[in-house]
Amino acid sequence: MTDSSDYSDFATLAVRAGQQRTAEGEHSEPIFTTSSYVFESAEQAARRFGNEEDGNIYSRFTNPTVRTFEQRLAALEGGESCLATSSGMAAIMATCMALLKAGDHVLCSTSVFGSTTVLFNNYFVKFGVEVDYVDLANTDDWAVAIKPNTKLLFLETPSNPLTTIGDVRALASVADEHQCLLVVDNCFCSPALQQPLKLGAHVVIHSATKFLDGQGRCVGGAIVGSTEIVEEKILAWMRSAGATMSPFNAWVFLKGLETLKIRMAAHCAAAQELAEWLVDLAQIEHVYYPGLESHPQHKLAASQQSGFGGIVSFEVKGKRTEAWNVINNTRMLSITANLGDVKTTITHPASTTHGRLEPEQRAAAGINENLIRVAVGLESLNDIKADLLRGL
Repeated sequence: MTDSSDYSDFATLAVRAGQQRTAEGEHSEPIFTTSSYVFESAEQAARRFGNEEDGNIYSRFTNPTVRTFEQRLAALEGGESCLATSSGMAAIMATCMALLKAGDHVLCSTSVFGSTTVLFNNYFVKFGVEVDYVDLANTDDWAVAIKPNTKLLFLETPSNPLTTIGDVRALASVADEHQCLLVVDNCFCSPALQQPLKLGAHVVIHSATKFLDGQGRCVGGAIVGSTEIVEEKILAWMRSAGATMSPFNAWVFLKGLETLKIRMAAHCAAAQELAEWLVDLAQIEHVYYPGLESHPQHKLAASQQSGFGGIVSFEVKGKRTEAWNVINNTRMLSITANLGDVKTTITHPASTTHGRLEPEQRAAAGINENLIRVAVGLESLNDIKADLLRGL
C-alpha cells in the first residue's frame, strides 16, 4: 500500500494516497467487482464478523476499491476516516441517522440544497428530530438558537445557489462551546479549495457526483471525520442500512480525484472572469460570486478558501419568464441541475434544485424567480459568454 506519510502535498495525495497494489502489480487501481469474500477458515470468518480481525467481509461495507477512494479522500480533507455512500444525500442521511435520536435538535442553515431541507422537514421530523433554520452568514444567530438538546449544526459553504459563506471557524467554536457537532457540506469547494476539518468542523459531507468526479459520470457521496465519529458511529449504521458506494463508482471517483486540483484551478479562473463580465451587463440585476469584492463575505471566503469556486449565480431583470428565456436560448450550455462538470451547466434554482420548497422557504433562502445558476466548466470562456448572450 502506498504510504501517504512519505508525502504531504495535495497534488501527490490526490494521485497516490490509499493505493494498494495486488500481487499482479497493476499500475492503475483495480476494480474489485465481488459481492463477498472467501475466508481461510470458519474461525477466521467468525473473527472478522466479530470485529476481532481486519479484512473484507461483504462489499456492502468492505470493498478494496471503495476503501482506496475513502482513504484518498480522507487524506485530501485532512481527516482520519472516510465513509463512501451511494449519493451525497445518502451521506447526509447516514450522518444524521447515526448521530441523532428522537428528541434531538438540529440547527440548519436556510441556505442549503433543496433536497437537504426536504430531508430534514419531511422525514427526520417524523422520527422526533426537531429542526430549526438560521441565517448562514450570521454567526450570532446560531449561538442564540442553540437549545439544550441541540446535537448538530449543519451548513454548506459556499451555499447553493447564492454562494453565501459561513464562518466555519466561528461556528466550530460555537459548536464546541455547546458540545454539538458541526457538519459542513463541502460540495462547492471540494478539498482542493477548502478543508473544513482543519477549520474546526467535525464532519465533512460530499456529493462526489459533483467536482470530485468532475465529468458527470457517476452518483456518490462521502462522509469524512474522526475515526470515532465515522468508523465507530456512522459505519455501524451504514453496515446495516446499506446505502453504500459501488466499486465501479469508487474507481471512477478515484480517477476524478487525480485531476481535482488542476480542474478546480481552471474552474475558479473561468468563474471569476465570467462573474466580472456579468457584473457589467445591463440585463443583470445582481451577480453572486465570492470572488467579487462586492460579495458580502468576500474577505471571509478568502480567509478560509484557497479559491472561490466554479459556481456563479445571477439575477436577470424580470421574473421567471425572463430567466427561462436566457436558459432556453442557450445552445451549448447543458440545461441540467447537476454541477461540478467539465461541461458548463445552467439551471433555474426556483423550479429545479429548490423547486420542492414552499414559496416562503425559497424567499427565506433568497432564491428569487429571476435567479440563474451557472456551474462554469472548462470550455472556452468566449464560447460560454457568447452562449449566454443569446438569451441575455
